[in-house]
Amino acid sequence: MKNIALKLGAPLALLCAFAYQQQAANAAEEAVVIAAPAVDEPAGTARTATAIFAGGCFWGVQGVFQHVKGVTSAVSGYTGGEARTANYEAVEGGDTGHAESVKITYDPTQVSYGKLLQVFFSVAHDPTQLNRQGPDRGTQYRSAIFPQTASQRAVAEKYIAQLDASRAFKKPLVTRIEMDKKFYTAESYHQNYLTLHPNDPYIVYNDLPKVANLKRISPDLYRSDAVLLRNTL
Repeated sequence: MKNIALKLGAPLALLCAFAYQQQAANAAEEAVVIAAPAVDEPAGTARTATAIFAGGCFWGVQGVFQHVKGVTSAVSGYTGGEARTANYEAVEGGDTGHAESVKITYDPTQVSYGKLLQVFFSVAHDPTQLNRQGPDRGTQYRSAIFPQTASQRAVAEKYIAQLDASRAFKKPLVTRIEMDKKFYTAESYHQNYLTLHPNDPYIVYNDLPKVANLKRISPDLYRSDAVLLRNTL
């Protein structure tokens, strides 16, 4: 689906975007409101920490977290496979072990790891879809968390158990927790894609509603100005 979006000319993309506007507006009303984690990382004095999530196309996941207060950087990339296959062409084949992922750098004094998980599960993607998100299919679009510490792993495991026990979603969560996986930065043309291409029909239909949901469901976490990767512009 994204390959088609990348090849569309601007006039055609704009026309398609207008056609999708009403559907996108309806989709924005369907996000799942979930409770915050009962167990979160304790507050500390560190001003920088890292989280890595995968939830389908990295365009939307990156775009959502670029609008979260306390996030200082969100980078699209690949996690789960080897360095030699950490490129878009290889990953799209679906057999590299990589997932399209986003590396999030954040200030724990402003936003906790648990709050980031809450955004991840509630608006960034649908954690009940196995090896897919919306129109995208394959293990590269799986729902996954890549904890950077044992503490992050514990918080993620307990939160998934909490959400399943409370039946926060109509179906069980399929989110995988994968430790000790290296992140590889994606190609420059994938960075800031949502912000740079707001009229792309793929973005309008699949991803802009996620940003709208963040603002609607978590106004305390929403920032209107996106934190962009300046070195890619």
